[in-house]
Amino acid sequence: MAGAGRRLWRYMYADAETVHRILTSKGDTWAVVGLSNSRARAAYGVAAVLQRFGKRVVPVHPKAESVHGEQGYASLAEIPFPVDVVDVFVNSHLAGPVADEAVAAGAKAVWFQLGVIDEVAYERTRAAGLDMVMDRCPAIEIPRLG
Repeated sequence: MAGAGRRLWRYMYADAETVHRILTSKGDTWAVVGLSNSRARAAYGVAAVLQRFGKRVVPVHPKAESVHGEQGYASLAEIPFPVDVVDVFVNSHLAGPVADEAVAAGAKAVWFQLGVIDEVAYERTRAAGLDMVMDRCPAIEIPRLG
């Protein structure tokens, strides 16, 4: 998708009002699915930015390793406290089940990172009452808040 079509698509799945609401009023506990100690991965840097802006980052990765001083968990279901936002750093074909897990875990919002696109999961998650953003990065959006 190119040009105006791409811009319209991005607006549909990441409108400014929803982005702002998730970043400012949906809560400060963010489960980052795909976050590991690999400094070369985008999730590592994005999690650091979220922490700098006052968010608690909860690593979710099969290795369940601690990252940025926070205990890691192998899945969303294993986190023993409420999570406000689920930030998804997995391939698009794996993202839908993660969104479903976020709904089951009682999250308030789901954020699919740049390049993570699943329109069916988006519609399903929104129908469940959660805010959702797709194909955006909170580390890019959060400094724009002012």
